[in-house]
Amino acid sequence: MQQAIKVDDLISAAEERLASRFKEVDGIALVNQERVLAAFRHHRLTEEYFAAHTGYGLDDAGREVLDNVFASVFGGEAACVRVQFVSGTHALACAILGNVEPGGRFVCLTGPPYDSLEEVLGIAGDEPGSLKRLGVEYVELDLDPLSVSEIEMIESIEKVESAGPVSVFYIQKSRGYSSSRRTFSGNDIARLCQAVRKASASALIIVDNCYGEFVEDREPLSCGADLIAGSLIKNPGGGLAIAGGYIAGKRTAVEAALNRLTAPGVGGHMGLSFGENRLLFQGLFMAPFTVSQAVKGAMLIASVFEELGMRVSPGSMDERFDIIQQVEFGQADRLINFCKAVQRFSPVNAHVDPEPCRMPGYQDEVIMAGGTFVEGSTIELSADGPLRPPYSAFIQGGLSYQHVKCTLRGALALSLSLELPFI
Repeated sequence: MQQAIKVDDLISAAEERLASRFKEVDGIALVNQERVLAAFRHHRLTEEYFAAHTGYGLDDAGREVLDNVFASVFGGEAACVRVQFVSGTHALACAILGNVEPGGRFVCLTGPPYDSLEEVLGIAGDEPGSLKRLGVEYVELDLDPLSVSEIEMIESIEKVESAGPVSVFYIQKSRGYSSSRRTFSGNDIARLCQAVRKASASALIIVDNCYGEFVEDREPLSCGADLIAGSLIKNPGGGLAIAGGYIAGKRTAVEAALNRLTAPGVGGHMGLSFGENRLLFQGLFMAPFTVSQAVKGAMLIASVFEELGMRVSPGSMDERFDIIQQVEFGQADRLINFCKAVQRFSPVNAHVDPEPCRMPGYQDEVIMAGGTFVEGSTIELSADGPLRPPYSAFIQGGLSYQHVKCTLRGALALSLSLELPFI
């Protein structure tokens, strides 16, 4: 009982400290909800667009309207929203592979990409179909607008351009599994895009928008990017999408990506939604609110662990640009215990323990706690991390703030009782 009171006091104190920040999050959610609602109204959504179709899907009017709504919400000329994208990595791969030129170069501006993208780019492994096998050179820069001046950014980009034509400049908004880099804001992305445009007028700018949708009140396309891509079982699916991804931006670039998903000449004209249109529409409608719940939950986790003397990133009072919260545990067993504790307070599979294992696309063993309704969903509360120093958990999601709070409370109690110590 004393432990429960201590935990409750710790959480209550954190909520008091965060009260003003929570109001700011609610304000951003309102702006985003208004934008989403305006898109739904503009495109005159009706029940007929929820209907399921068969075969080629040539007459799937709901698919077309869903694409148009996403384009309006994210500020693009066009969009494609497809359950056929098996992951965010798949959507990104189609966006990249559809828009690189033979013999061209792919330049990542923000340091190493996600582990899961390394084989797509050919910087790990030697998979058929990778950029490397297609003869596209991978170039990596590390341009953080907080530490690199605009002149230095332009000079770095011009130096790369002078060595050969660049097809794509790539920006990863979120930090991924990196403990050394930060998540980029819309302002950061705008500065990078401005530097690219001053050095290279023609190359396409693609932004990996995973985990960042609706956290700020604007999206990368309004910051100068040409194309964005992400997963529907993250932020924009609102916890209701069962699978899929999206791409939005310049019409020609979206069409090129669709040619990779299907085939040249087919593009986006075919492909069933498998009766999922209603959930995709409804998930998008819920997304601004759901994301706000996840952001508040991440802030609470950061504040409590800060009070316990642990290293977190971002800090509890820092601005948020994605839904990911990093907590460093310093030891493998503590990371594993924390993930097991999170799993115990999941709505699905709470009775099982996650174990570290090898996963496709990752170079290290990864432990994942995710008792989610949709497998792999990270807009639902989950915690995972690679088993490598500093043994950080990357916590994301939460369909409701209350679930995050319940999980934090229960996990701390398990640690204090020494059943699953991680503090």
